[in-house]
Amino acid sequence: MADATFLLEILTPSHREFSGQVNSLVAPGLEGYLGVLAHHAPLITPLAPGRLTVQDPAGARQHFYVSGGFLEVSGNRAIVLADTLEASSEIDPAEAAAEVAAASAARKTVVAPPDVAAAEQALAQARARLRTARREQGE
Repeated sequence: MADATFLLEILTPSHREFSGQVNSLVAPGLEGYLGVLAHHAPLITPLAPGRLTVQDPAGARQHFYVSGGFLEVSGNRAIVLADTLEASSEIDPAEAAAEVAAASAARKTVVAPPDVAAAEQALAQARARLRTARREQGE
């Protein structure tokens, strides 16, 4: 089923993390998760912190934590421009839980609007990273 695939490229500011033919992509959009299959309608959307899932033509799935960025789909090709990307298998759930606790504590101490927004973003990213790690571990 070669026509049921599309080219996916995942890029971070430092390098190309992934490039290849895939069957599907599930990405965390701002309004919820969205799926991309071959011949998807064109779109550009921001990404929220969350789990990025890629299924290759053999059916194997790879999971990643993405801290945010953008997804562009057009011409049977998808490009993820990720702020940061981390394979879910490489995330230590205990470390991620500690990051959530630290971000939560930091959020409680700020009051200035710019600082509140930054603290809330850091907490959202820490929580999404922990959820990604726990799903990888089957928790």
